[in-house]
Amino acid sequence: MPFSRRNFLKGAAATGAVAAAAATVTAAPAEARENKAMPPKAVGLLYDSTLCIGCKACVVACREANDMPPEVHTEDKLWDTPLDLSGYTLNVIKVYTEGTAMHKDQVKDGFAFVKKSCMHCVDPSCVSVCPVSAMRKDPETGIVSHHPEACIGCRYCVASCPFGVPHFQYDTPTPRIEKCQMCRHLQAVGKIPACAEVCPTGATLFGPVAGLKAEAERRHSLPPGQTTLFPRKTVDDVAAGHEKAVGHYLPSTYGEHEMGGTQMMLLSGVPFDKLGYPALSDTSNASVSETLQHGIYKNMAAPVAVLAGLMYAAHKHTKHDGRDED
Repeated sequence: MPFSRRNFLKGAAATGAVAAAAATVTAAPAEARENKAMPPKAVGLLYDSTLCIGCKACVVACREANDMPPEVHTEDKLWDTPLDLSGYTLNVIKVYTEGTAMHKDQVKDGFAFVKKSCMHCVDPSCVSVCPVSAMRKDPETGIVSHHPEACIGCRYCVASCPFGVPHFQYDTPTPRIEKCQMCRHLQAVGKIPACAEVCPTGATLFGPVAGLKAEAERRHSLPPGQTTLFPRKTVDDVAAGHEKAVGHYLPSTYGEHEMGGTQMMLLSGVPFDKLGYPALSDTSNASVSETLQHGIYKNMAAPVAVLAGLMYAAHKHTKHDGRDED
């Protein structure tokens, strides 16, 4: 058969039909599995934007605790001035401003601080997509950690994270993926994450997720302006706490349900989307993608059928010169 544009299109159409038929017959219904459950001894962080004063002590402490170099974005090159999370900055404080920016924690003519670091998702996309288990979630504490000795540098974790957390070091011949690991190396020796340790106002608290959720609910229940005790460092460290008037909170805690829940949660007086935290489904991305993949690749029937169709089309439209094959 002579090769022509018409024959090529006919072959492509036939191959597509075979593939579609195979996928229709063998694929399982695309009904997402359930979100994974919170680990039994899950620990996390609660960030309260209304308490944050933007001092960035947590940024410095994180850099020191994780042996990260400073990032400079000013002409004088005198100060550590990270603009966002990167392969060298695992925790950053950013600011929302509008209009005159005269009023803290207000949308109109206001400003608000926000912390960005790993959310430590209950059902993390980065763990789901990693082909070599370099991204892992601790079955007890729930901390999502990266293991460079297993990493192949595919950067699927970077593309999959809905919060834009993992980053790749592009400017070194020996690059790594970097992200907040909740200072698990400090926790291993009885300490707490550096960002919570140094926060002067208790804007960042460390503790069991159950306790952090209870503290968030307590703050939601208090009327704005009422004086209350805010703990520092850990959620149960009342002795180190300080009294302050309660600010105005949005009615929800970010991270309680988003993407199936996260172990870093946020309170704010300004809508979360204005602070760079998008509105997300309660269903984790991992639960949907894994269900689709398992349906398509079940027993490898669909891939085999597609490959067979491609081989048939290639053979049918291959021009033979009449000579016997060896």
